[in-house]
Amino acid sequence: MIDIVLPCLDEAAALPHVLGDLPDGTRALVVDNGSTDGSPEIARSLGAHVVTATQRGYGAACHAGLMAATADLVAFVDCDGSFDLSIVPALAAPVLDGSADLAVGRRRPVARGAWPAHARLANGVLSWRLRTLGLPVHDVGAVRVARRTALIDLAQIDRRSGYPLETMVLAAKAGWRVVETDVDYHPRHGRSKVTGTVRGTVQAMRDMTVVLAR
Repeated sequence: MIDIVLPCLDEAAALPHVLGDLPDGTRALVVDNGSTDGSPEIARSLGAHVVTATQRGYGAACHAGLMAATADLVAFVDCDGSFDLSIVPALAAPVLDGSADLAVGRRRPVARGAWPAHARLANGVLSWRLRTLGLPVHDVGAVRVARRTALIDLAQIDRRSGYPLETMVLAAKAGWRVVETDVDYHPRHGRSKVTGTVRGTVQAMRDMTVVLAR
């Protein structure tokens, strides 16, 4: 069993598509982070387990999902329809067979506009920094899979947009074996709150710069 943590803030438009792709052997944990569009009710009606994260922030939602997870393996995937959940079993395979401690997806846009240029540039800078730490990656870990107990042991403290980068930095420090696999990246459903806007990308970069500074 793999628990798939889906941080959610007003993703009513995306949820039917996202949860319709749930693979066998997985469970969806939709972590509501203050939605006002009925996302929790929609998620429940589609069979997902809903977790409430009272602290606002992407990292807060991810961590609440991690603490609510019970499966041995935990995946983190955006809840906006930009990824098909069908990618999770293949991505998790190296962790499941013991050849890797952390598996991450390298985004490959499948349509124009899926990944705005400013967001891709920011990702390139940050992933270069990760490679200087010895991680063989070209993305900051928007999709990632690891064992639940190992993730908890990382003792992450970021609760904002720097959470996935912090996972990678701490994994490097802990000597984890990290593998990267290409994953399709689709245009999101609805309005982007972070990297789809210049303002959101700048804020995310600030959050991640704080992580790197630590």
